[in-house]
Amino acid sequence: MDIAIVAYDNMAALDAIGPFEVLAHLPDANVVWVGTEIGVKRTEEGGKGGVGINVDAAIEEMPHPDVIVVPGGHGEQALRDDERFISWLQAAHETSTWTTSVCTGSLLLGAAGLLKGKRATSHWLALDELAKFGAEPTLERVVIDGKIVTGAGVSAGIDMALTLAARIAGDEVAQTIQLGIEYDPQPPFDAGSPLKAPEFSVNFLRESSRFLLTGER
Repeated sequence: MDIAIVAYDNMAALDAIGPFEVLAHLPDANVVWVGTEIGVKRTEEGGKGGVGINVDAAIEEMPHPDVIVVPGGHGEQALRDDERFISWLQAAHETSTWTTSVCTGSLLLGAAGLLKGKRATSHWLALDELAKFGAEPTLERVVIDGKIVTGAGVSAGIDMALTLAARIAGDEVAQTIQLGIEYDPQPPFDAGSPLKAPEFSVNFLRESSRFLLTGER
């Protein structure tokens, strides 16, 4: 089973690493980091050290992956306008078993025209932007519509990948993977959703992220 995880500069590290940690443990999984060019891509935290992820194969080298994983992050805006990448995503989706995204990676699925009339999720700050691509946005953490699986913001990539693992290999395998990575979240605060977080946090993030998502100042 060929799993292509897209890597690009200024993506969110956990968007990619979370699903990788889960999906790499699937039986017979061949996980390949793909991108528009081979080499190291730096995550969006680059100014603070960042994470370097090595692209092992150009997207054309994996035209028909069984599973596509598209992470999000501030760098996704550049890929939205990359005709080569969008064409690959459209073609790869035609033959994939599952096409997935994490966080604002769903905006790339939207830009490729894959979400028209589909229920989908993204980072809560990006839901309005997601609707512009004809999707039906929802605050749900993981959404499955046909063969498209979208995860909400950043940490939701782990939930998305475990949900996908269960669909691919069954609940027992997915539960064993969850135990193996000891994914047993017990956060110190109940502030992981705009519906529950303090108002000052919601307002701060909304204002500081406006330009990064839409280009509006």
